[in-house]
Amino acid sequence: MGYRIAVVGATGNVGREMLNILHERTFPVDEIVALASRRSLGTEVSFGDTTLKTKDLETFDFTGWDIALFAVGSEATKTYAPKAAKAGCVVIDNSSLYRYDADVPLIVPEVNAQAIHGYSKKNIIANPNCSTAQMVVALKPLHDRARIKRVVVSTYQSVSGAGKEGIDELWDQTKSIYNPTDSKPPKKFTKQIAFNVIPHIDVFLDDGSTKEEWKMVAETKKILDPKIKVTATCVRVPVFVGHSESINIEFEDFLDEHEARDILRESPGIMVIDKREDGGYVTPIECVGDYATFISRIRQDSTIDNGLNLWCVSDNLRKGAALNAVQIAEVLGRECLKKG
Repeated sequence: MGYRIAVVGATGNVGREMLNILHERTFPVDEIVALASRRSLGTEVSFGDTTLKTKDLETFDFTGWDIALFAVGSEATKTYAPKAAKAGCVVIDNSSLYRYDADVPLIVPEVNAQAIHGYSKKNIIANPNCSTAQMVVALKPLHDRARIKRVVVSTYQSVSGAGKEGIDELWDQTKSIYNPTDSKPPKKFTKQIAFNVIPHIDVFLDDGSTKEEWKMVAETKKILDPKIKVTATCVRVPVFVGHSESINIEFEDFLDEHEARDILRESPGIMVIDKREDGGYVTPIECVGDYATFISRIRQDSTIDNGLNLWCVSDNLRKGAALNAVQIAEVLGRECLKKG
């Protein structure tokens, strides 16, 4: 006996990835429905060899459905997630709406799967920000060994993190550079993204940080350890898919780079590619379509007593969003619902 699954926002980048990954991982599905807004009604999406026609989210009855994977913005989630949860369908939400709610577990299965049992307070589970998800996968095994005091992270985030509009803008601007009569001014981003980098993701806060940077701080504390100090600079780069991060870690105890490399190699969800030679590291283009979080450039930081540097890369549409949501569903089924 399997599960009745609803994918909400099935026509978007993340929703389509959710459908792909559910099929790839042979999630025990008895019945699946693709839901979208009325403007996308009837759009066809793929689930393996099956074609699904999207149904209207506004009129859908979640009664009798087991799990709803939400891949829509916070406004739509605010309207429809409580309806699904009230009908007895467990919501796994990819938006930021519930991440900081004390009654909603924020889950990265490789890091804090045990927190899943708190879902019953609201029948909702939150999926973290894409940048946070890959970082805490890398930090968790190192934290268990040497206790992390402080993290300094700079991100290099792909345009797919801003949805289809972000992808289209990079594509159109890149082409227009070679055609001076076809100017494509910024719309989705605040400045030209083609052949450029933009140190600004989400809105600015009073302290000068952006909300994306604040998310990484708050979510790392909730998922991993509230005592860890985190400072982040989040940057949008002209890459279609795949987020990269330069991470500097200060530990309470000394951790040798060789031991750190061995620990990471043995840790779930991580692939270490770290040779000190030309090309002996992973870049975003190589991680697209992969489940793993890739770690490279592991080395001692000699400027502090107990420091390491590393480079972290992952497919943000997968581990940063759709894959993590499906992994949460797998843990939920295994630990709580126990139908599959």
